[in-house]
Amino acid sequence: MNKIIIKSLIIYSLLYSTSVDAQNYLPHFADSRIKVKNVIPIKAYAFDLSQVTLLESTFKMAMKADEAYLTVIEPDRLLSGFRKNAGLEPKAEIYGGWESDGLAGHTLGHYLSAISMQYASSKDPIFLQKVNYIVEQLEECQKVRKTGYIGAIPKEDAIWAEVAKGNIKSGGFDLNGGWSPWYTVHKVMAGLLDAYLYTGNNKALNECIGMANWTQNTIGGLNDELLQKMLFCEYGGMADALVNLYAITGEKKFLNLSYKFYDKRILDPLAKQQDILPGKHSNTQIPKVIASARRHEITGDKNDKAIADFFWKTIVYNHSYVTGGNSNYEYLSEPNKLNDKLTENTTETCNTYNMLKLTGHLFTENPSAELFDFYEKALYNHILASQNHDDGMTCYFVPLRMGGKKEYSDKFNTFTCCVGTGMENHVKYNESIYFRGSDGSLYVNLFIPSTLNWKEKGIKIKQQTLLPQGNKTELTIKTTKASNFSIRLRKPKWSEGIMIGVNGMLQKITADETGYYVISRNWKNNDKITYITPEKLHTEAMPDNADRRAVFYGPVLLAGVLGTTEPDPIKGVPVFVSANNDPTDWLSMVNQQELKFQTVKTAQPQEVTMIPFYQTKNQYYSVYWDVFTPEKWVVQQKIYDEQKRKQKELEDKTTDIFRFGEMQPERDHNFIAAKESMGEEHGRKWRLAGEEGFLQFDVKVDPSSQNTLIASYWGMDNRGRIFDILVDGVNIATEDLNKYKESRFYDVSYKIPTEVTKEKSKVTVKLFPKAKNSAGPIYGLRIVKEHP
Repeated sequence: MNKIIIKSLIIYSLLYSTSVDAQNYLPHFADSRIKVKNVIPIKAYAFDLSQVTLLESTFKMAMKADEAYLTVIEPDRLLSGFRKNAGLEPKAEIYGGWESDGLAGHTLGHYLSAISMQYASSKDPIFLQKVNYIVEQLEECQKVRKTGYIGAIPKEDAIWAEVAKGNIKSGGFDLNGGWSPWYTVHKVMAGLLDAYLYTGNNKALNECIGMANWTQNTIGGLNDELLQKMLFCEYGGMADALVNLYAITGEKKFLNLSYKFYDKRILDPLAKQQDILPGKHSNTQIPKVIASARRHEITGDKNDKAIADFFWKTIVYNHSYVTGGNSNYEYLSEPNKLNDKLTENTTETCNTYNMLKLTGHLFTENPSAELFDFYEKALYNHILASQNHDDGMTCYFVPLRMGGKKEYSDKFNTFTCCVGTGMENHVKYNESIYFRGSDGSLYVNLFIPSTLNWKEKGIKIKQQTLLPQGNKTELTIKTTKASNFSIRLRKPKWSEGIMIGVNGMLQKITADETGYYVISRNWKNNDKITYITPEKLHTEAMPDNADRRAVFYGPVLLAGVLGTTEPDPIKGVPVFVSANNDPTDWLSMVNQQELKFQTVKTAQPQEVTMIPFYQTKNQYYSVYWDVFTPEKWVVQQKIYDEQKRKQKELEDKTTDIFRFGEMQPERDHNFIAAKESMGEEHGRKWRLAGEEGFLQFDVKVDPSSQNTLIASYWGMDNRGRIFDILVDGVNIATEDLNKYKESRFYDVSYKIPTEVTKEKSKVTVKLFPKAKNSAGPIYGLRIVKEHP
């Protein structure tokens, strides 16, 4: 970048923004722009992002990859729908993914938050320029509309007009024909608030106020029954944004408005300590609870406190996997029932993004190592693992299927919710490493190489750590004058035999009731704390299957890498055979710097290399392992042998096999189709017929036998997949693929009436979808005979 451009950017920054320090709504010690002070005693305050700088580490690598991605995003493409809906000419083509598919605008909100935070951390004028440009463009749209509203959702004016009239048609993600429109409103408002808090852009605040006033005008006339009906549709963190706007402006009407987004159906039972979460969409609920946590800080509402505390414990201890993530196909199931819910669609990344936000709020009121044990676990093993550190692309789901593989977004065509939260996740690793205690102490929550510039005390602290590759962390104090305060070091749940030294002298202290080691002294320049947290291999079992276990080294979840070819879904993932559950007997470290381990005479049928889960990229892997004692393994081998015998028996009875998507088999079977599509997954090709389409083909049968058609489907969230199966025009079955949820092949049998095949050696099979449905995907078909 040449000097002229840099100079103009600096002038642009001075004209439109002021220097500002703020934190993402976590209570901050000296933020004069938060007009409404907390009524609840705050015990720990967040530091500004500008005060904490990451040093070289995997976290810094992830932040740089995200930063590079944020740089190439074009604001005009994110603004395209906003300008179009305001009657203005778009300056660029809209992006793909959800931006072009009914949820336009949500990505801009996340992007605005991410670049605002990255500017706060880096002070890179490029990001400030982007923030100011987006805010100005949104201001133009808002002025043209004259209502205060800013949006990019298809048919939004008609949707909101019906809502304002009280004509509410609401489902899980549909409100009057719109895809979760309040969700997008929240993302835009949150982005504007972040632009104000992190860059000082006053126009952003005024635009957010305009949207809040429009919200009041839209729903202010609705009675409670209509509001509750409206809240059946996902509405994001609307209550959270309104509470934060109240805190910033002091206008009580925004606090009152936040209560209009109080979902009684969900929140009232939580306040009574009732787990009504099974069957609920996970990420729809978490923002509601974040709002309760934030509202409790500034109002003292005990109901809100009860909701937040109970929800956090319930999710963390009853609904979470070993990564710290939760949900399968975005939904929560029965508490502690996870063993049969390992699929490609476990652990939506948005959920953990929001759970970390909630954890931060709870920590400010009641600091505890318990909260940051979870935070650390989820940060290392879900958030960090959700990004490809080479190019910054992120995962919607982080799959935990045994033998699964991550699927990453691309740069411009998969703008889902988790791409949006992913933009934010990796630029705020410096957010919660340190907190300032209300008594002037310092909390060290996370062991990430970083520097803290504690300006209020005139102190800089440099944290150098080998974790997770080594067990030593050093904190070095730099100060021009001595300062008396306490440093609180989190005692990690995964470590035993901890040692603490100050300037080389061993300290004899024990952790306090909150789980922190407290070192109080008059700190001088170059004082150094050495913190030794021994790491070891340990396992964590499935809550409903003690013989299915994951392996950790210190805070890091290990994954066994299984190559670039997908293993057999049933028998392709090795098992561990061991007389005990001590992983030190299973694994040997072969490279400490890379944290690479190798199984030692443990895995069957072949040994396994294990690495940190966050290092996996494009290979298949497993983090859960079935562990058998030698005695149980003998039994299991017999089960495998029986499966092989049954497979051979099946093959002996087979009269025909049809493999979809292959040229010669499709010709041999006279395959024809309409409105069809095809692909390849799990090592097999598939075909699917869209609405009003069909798949048709001929198969061989035995005219003297009972013939059974066996179709192969892959279990997943197959909504809209109801279809008829016809044989020579006779409907022999109607199938709904959404019944099959586990990530594995389902071989489903359909008996063909004997009168249909009598005196025939060949029949025609047709898959025909029901209205507004598709037929398939089907991965294969077999005809077997059984003699009467």
